[in-house]
Amino acid sequence: MKPRWTWCLPLIASLTLAACGTTEGGGTRKAGPSGPAGDAKTLTAYHWKLQQAFTPAGGEDQTWFLTPGSGKAPLELDFVEQRVVVKNLCNVMSSGYSIEGQRINMQRAMSTLRACNDNQLMQLEQKVSRILPQAKQWAVQLGVGQEAPRLTLQFIDGTKWQLDGTPTSDTKYGSAPERIFLEVAPQRVACSHGVIKDYQCLKVREIRYGDNGVKTFTGQWENFYSEIEGYKHEPGVGNVLRINRYKLQNVPADASSYAYVLDMVVESAIEKGKK
Repeated sequence: MKPRWTWCLPLIASLTLAACGTTEGGGTRKAGPSGPAGDAKTLTAYHWKLQQAFTPAGGEDQTWFLTPGSGKAPLELDFVEQRVVVKNLCNVMSSGYSIEGQRINMQRAMSTLRACNDNQLMQLEQKVSRILPQAKQWAVQLGVGQEAPRLTLQFIDGTKWQLDGTPTSDTKYGSAPERIFLEVAPQRVACSHGVIKDYQCLKVREIRYGDNGVKTFTGQWENFYSEIEGYKHEPGVGNVLRINRYKLQNVPADASSYAYVLDMVVESAIEKGKK
């Protein structure tokens, strides 16, 4: 017996792709956000994490997720400089994309070539690589209040993904960052942090590079009283970090004027005598 579909016709007409019905195929779509539709700029303003996937017949499809309890985060998409970057696979995958109204076109995916011992993760990576060029339509529904925005992607074969958005750092802080490099010493050091007793600061120094990648400046070591979003320090390991630094507005007198967000780890070195 073929699945019987119940459709919300005005929603189809507007090509929002957000589900407003159920199917006998077993897939029940989660209630979507209640805000207006987003435009193409909305794609670049959020990190998009996969929440639900549906087969061409409309049934919920768990094959796009790893086994519960694996500790692996769901697929995440970032739309950056006309490329969509897929995270939380074995390799980082990316594809060029273009938008024409509610249509989306993705090119053949490229990725790093790291081998992975997790067969399930590698199979998922291959599956994602095959479907990306089949992307057909997109729609974003913005949230109201605490609701997360939702991106719906539909592929040529009828597969659908629903992804919830969290703001990128540029969106969160309301401006473009300044790019800096910080070298972080292998060990934290005791420092005075006012209200936090026995605080351990990172010890850092600024590094600058020329256009040719050659180091042109190395600053003095100093205590770093802030934290770096996305960076988890491992004692005994020194790192050179590429940082996005955001200027903050209306900060208290005793607080940092900047937010520091990790962009990438450039170099790592294990402290001598530490293994």
